Amino acid sequence: METLVTHGHRATGLFDARPVRVNPLDALTGPRRLLRRLRLKEWVGWTFMHPELSASMILQDANYLASSEIYVRDAASGRLTQHSTTSRGGSLALPEALYGSSPSIERPGYRIAYELGPLGGTHRIRVDIAAKGDEPAIRASLELDGARASAPLSVSQPLRPRGEMYTHKLVFPVAGTLSVGDRTYVFDASRDLVILDEHKTFLPYRTHWLWGTFATTAPDGIVGANFCERPDAPGTPGESCLWVPGDGGEPTLLPLEQVAFVSESEAPLARWHGFSSDDALDVTFTPDGRKDVKHQLGVVAIDYWQLYGTWSGTVGGRTVQSIRGVMEKMDARL
Repeated sequence: METLVTHGHRATGLFDARPVRVNPLDALTGPRRLLRRLRLKEWVGWTFMHPELSASMILQDANYLASSEIYVRDAASGRLTQHSTTSRGGSLALPEALYGSSPSIERPGYRIAYELGPLGGTHRIRVDIAAKGDEPAIRASLELDGARASAPLSVSQPLRPRGEMYTHKLVFPVAGTLSVGDRTYVFDASRDLVILDEHKTFLPYRTHWLWGTFATTAPDGIVGANFCERPDAPGTPGESCLWVPGDGGEPTLLPLEQVAFVSESEAPLARWHGFSSDDALDVTFTPDGRKDVKHQLGVVAIDYWQLYGTWSGTVGGRTVQSIRGVMEKMDARL
């Protein structure tokens, strides 16, 4: 597919690949397009699967404010290192054509840059963030192998009420180094993975979701999941799926039926059970730690957390044990 929007008509459904160009605003013209831009939330983020750490980074642009965050948590010591920065809305210019682009944020003492090659090619992530206060510097030089990536998840769908989502997700083998202060982690592409999460989405004013993701390298290929519980519009595909090797070892995407999450208690680090109604996914999340974001600004409010830890259970009939990943919850008025 060349574009998400053709002659003002937006395609919906689960696609075989990412459209070459994705700009949801192309479905609108005139003043409505200008106003709708302020509702468009765009981001390109990464979640890392490595036995010695939990880590995520993101470039995000709400078109009235742009920002970036990164965290790395050492699995042995439990030390969490976090950095963030903000920029003018729209300044990130997150690309319509993701592959072949170089989105970045560069502020004093803070640089995260993606160098994305052609689809199926080599991609790079560069991080150079100076120490600040008690937080040590973070630096990274990582290379992603697009030729051995998972099957792509690319989906466009309406959200209830009055929202629209586009997301593209993919799992890549990753090699290189990531350093936090004087501690350097080595990534091995035969073992370690990173999950891409791209969004270009009009979120409803009242937004809620529960979401989890993880991936691991099995002898015959990548095994993982992306799964979400939220009020999707009836009859739409949703973004919940499994990444598994096909019978011939080729990367395969298996859509999931309705997903639900159940917490064992209301404790901040309680375990969570995630499962699908078709029984293809049945996993339990054991958190190591938690990041919270809470803002209350009148009509605008955010109550968000992300847990990092490990998933265990069954994925498409396979057993997985203590696979690093994340889970998050969002309740917001935006």
